[in-house]
Amino acid sequence: MLIAMAVMMLPAIGDAAPRGVRSSGSLEPSCNRAEFHVLLDVGHSADDPGAISVRSVSEYEFNLNLARQIERALLDAGFVKTTVQITQGRKQPSLTRRVADANAAKADLLVSLHHDSVPTWLLQHMDEDGGPKRFSDRFKGHSIFVSHDNVDRAGSLQFASMLGRQLASRGLQFTPHYTDKIMRARQRELLDKDVGVYRFDRLYVLRAARMPAVLFEAGLIINPAEEEILAGEARQKLVAGAMKDAVEKFCVWRASPEVAASRRRR
Repeated sequence: MLIAMAVMMLPAIGDAAPRGVRSSGSLEPSCNRAEFHVLLDVGHSADDPGAISVRSVSEYEFNLNLARQIERALLDAGFVKTTVQITQGRKQPSLTRRVADANAAKADLLVSLHHDSVPTWLLQHMDEDGGPKRFSDRFKGHSIFVSHDNVDRAGSLQFASMLGRQLASRGLQFTPHYTDKIMRARQRELLDKDVGVYRFDRLYVLRAARMPAVLFEAGLIINPAEEEILAGEARQKLVAGAMKDAVEKFCVWRASPEVAASRRRR
């Protein structure tokens, strides 16, 4: 969940199709999959479980299950350097450690995986066997966040939009509630209105990463109907397929002469 990620402080790109994609949809061999390193950061930890779903399952468990599905899809596609990052500990020390570990890994792309809730003032209450539960069925859908303070802002936004398009092409909808005034201080700027890419500069895991980085909220586990879908293997595999296709396109884009030259100048 985003609330715990924004604790620490530190210091335009179009929708054109990425270079290296043939008209048939196949990818040019300029993407070296065997060398392209994707780091899948599992949000939160066993000690800091994040949001709790309607059925009392921790966000961390959702994040880990999704990470394993994405890892499998990327490895099967030839991205053999894909790694899943699991960080131990609580809150701020864990957050500092996960960013330090990510930077030490020198990955080409960081994807931090999360599942969302809503602020407490938007929660409703219901009574079930075992006692009252908090939920919200007002919102559903995924969201993608980038930080303009990331060392590779253009690369982060490019991958975020690519991922958003892949999710949309599979019929998945992003949640627009972060633009609503009811979110108060948690209201965010929508950078890509077509696919749900938001700006959140203060997210430490994004702005302190020394590589393109996005934070992906796969959906709202505080929504009873959406939680059940997100827990299922079918949705996890659908998201994993979207992530795999987005990584393929991003890898090709990064290998284009113009982008490669720009990276060398930094």
